[in-house]
Amino acid sequence: MLSATNVSLQFGKRVLFEDVNVKFHGERCYGLIGANGAGKSTFLKILSGEVSPNSGHVSLEPGKRMSVLKQNHFEFDNETVLNTVIRGNQVLWNLMQEKEALYMKADFSEEDGIKAADLEVLFEEMDGWNAESDAANLLSGLGIQESEHYNLMKDMDGSFKVRVLLAQALFGNPDLLILDEPTNDLDLKTISWLEDFLINFKNTVIVVSHDRHFLDTVCTHIADIDFKRLKLYTGNYSFWYESSQLALRQRQASNKKAEEKKKELQEFIQRFAANASKSKQATSRKKMLDKINVDEIQASSRMYPAIIFDQLREAGDQILEVDGLTAHDEQGNVLFQNLSFKMNKGDKIALLCDDHRALTAFYEIINGEQQPSAGTFSFGQTITHA
Repeated sequence: MLSATNVSLQFGKRVLFEDVNVKFHGERCYGLIGANGAGKSTFLKILSGEVSPNSGHVSLEPGKRMSVLKQNHFEFDNETVLNTVIRGNQVLWNLMQEKEALYMKADFSEEDGIKAADLEVLFEEMDGWNAESDAANLLSGLGIQESEHYNLMKDMDGSFKVRVLLAQALFGNPDLLILDEPTNDLDLKTISWLEDFLINFKNTVIVVSHDRHFLDTVCTHIADIDFKRLKLYTGNYSFWYESSQLALRQRQASNKKAEEKKKELQEFIQRFAANASKSKQATSRKKMLDKINVDEIQASSRMYPAIIFDQLREAGDQILEVDGLTAHDEQGNVLFQNLSFKMNKGDKIALLCDDHRALTAFYEIINGEQQPSAGTFSFGQTITHA
């Protein structure tokens, strides 16, 4: 569907891509990955036509429609939220504008009537009568209330503008969908909705994201930018990472026999394919993993820095105990009440809430910045916190 042929790009002495050849097609979701500065977003811009390569070319199959997540948050400031989404299908939008202008003519003629009839046929074929309801469903799925659908974009909060532009990209069932960091400014509930949407999306997706869980959930393939080239791998991010690390360890163990290396990689693929049966895309992903050739697996050149905290003393088993904690806002409305839990060593707890004020209040309370309305909390004797 979309192919890049001998694509090279250089800024001064810095070479980002060199003779990249790749095809994106089918009901697949490609996760585009690479080290910071490798050129992931730039490559998406090349694919969408926003940036021209120094050499080579990109071609989209004739008759196919590409949709791209816009990065200019001010482009549609004078448009309503709903219309901004519908403009994601520019052909349909132009048709709607042409129809409206024709019907508004004061001297509507017989010739205009014939043209209007032709436009109505096209409008029907493009499912135009469902455009507004489809756009509204996307907006609601992304957490934008119906009461805001007719607001002007310039009156929307910045984080909600991002959601509207995401709905715009998803609108109209494009043949190819290009998304650069689509989970930015989304909460977990909305990210989950987007994951489900992309899993059920029947066309081709190319996505850049720093959210590893998101890539694991939605991707069927990984497109890795490394060594100034781009290489495709079957599987999600975790499969790519673990297999590339295994290949790196094998390369470092130079005394290991080739057959032993191949056997270890084959066993790894089989284990991962079995685990894929638990994923949302189980059947298709497992079939693809079963077809992997071990020669496709290569070590990555990237380093993986880590943030490590040195503890003054080993933490005890008891970390935090919360008992009946309650908080109200300044107007006396309940933010949360009777919150009780124990956190022990090794626990990892995620606090989820539709009201961000409640989470802020909870953290301010346990940091000593705010007094609770009721209840108590206490840290373990070995615990220091900041």
